Amino acid sequence: MDARWIRLGADSAAHPPLPVAGSAVYTRSIETRPGFAVSLPSPSRSDQRSLNAELPLNAELPLNAELPLNAELPLNAPRLRAGLVRVRRAVDRHAAYLTRLDAVLGDGDHGDNLSTGFRAVEDLLAELPDETLPGELLRAVGHRLVATVGGASGPLYGTAFIEAGFRAGNTAELGLELIGEMLVAAADGLARRGRCTLGDKTILDTLRPAADAFRDTVASGGSGSDAATAAISAARAGVLATRPLVAKRGLALRLGERSAGHLDPGAVSCLVILVALAGDD
Repeated sequence: MDARWIRLGADSAAHPPLPVAGSAVYTRSIETRPGFAVSLPSPSRSDQRSLNAELPLNAELPLNAELPLNAELPLNAPRLRAGLVRVRRAVDRHAAYLTRLDAVLGDGDHGDNLSTGFRAVEDLLAELPDETLPGELLRAVGHRLVATVGGASGPLYGTAFIEAGFRAGNTAELGLELIGEMLVAAADGLARRGRCTLGDKTILDTLRPAADAFRDTVASGGSGSDAATAAISAARAGVLATRPLVAKRGLALRLGERSAGHLDPGAVSCLVILVALAGDD
């Protein structure tokens, strides 16, 4: 496999510690499947970080190490399923950090909600027949996310997956140009559903530049590795660009100018998802 390595350095070596015993946290129990529940720590409403204090990009995110980007093509259903399992693992691994970010700008449950949703997606993958085409698979994933992810991120991520699935159609093996079109369709759908645009401090600030970079790199004759490298680099730049922005959508809108100085949790989770999808086992 012709894989290319990319170094994505975190912008801060320090990151907030996870809650420890005796700290002011509440524990949310989430039933991930009938009869099975997990408990995840979330910041206490009474112990949220000051809105004047910057919460840096977590050094534990998959951004500060060399990442092998999967350049093997075409993309088929088995490889797509493997990518979605990687997404579940990545979201679980970074759920507490995403929730800490959301405690500053939102209602403090973004990581918990996404973890619940992608665990439901993994259950869905076990239910779908092996012959399920990539487009049908993505549409089913989108509907499952809408049904299981709380807050605004469920409909937004769900719409993105559904639109990508519609663009894939009945194609069994997805080539570079079609993947680029699917990413653009996902960004377009998310923008319509969220009534947002670039600079609104949302998921779109990560997804749109990633989609455009992938499409443009392919159009200029770049390889799969080139396109993946460009997309992830653009996505990370989009995440970092949300820090100085004043939120124009979502719960963070109520904070006004105080929302500036913080990374958008949805933009960060989108980067986590894209890195997992672009990675390799």
